[in-house]
Amino acid sequence: MSIRILYFARLREDMGIAGEMFELPAEASDVKGLRAQLVARGGASAAALGQGKAVRVSVNQDLARDDTPVKAGDEIAFFPPVTGG
Repeated sequence: MSIRILYFARLREDMGIAGEMFELPAEASDVKGLRAQLVARGGASAAALGQGKAVRVSVNQDLARDDTPVKAGDEIAFFPPVTGG
């Protein structure tokens, strides 16, 4: 299934791209599965999104959790946690 992924702030810099189209295998049907697929690519993806990295996710502009479903055509955004001041 094809989804659109956007990267913001530090993640955009770390990944070297602002976004991409991604073919997500059917067995990776939630945010956790998507992140695992991206990390498995290695390189910048693993460094930016790997275990222990503080990353927030939204699905179709709604904040998401690891178990939030991902469907064909969805827009997924990864961004660092934001703090106020």
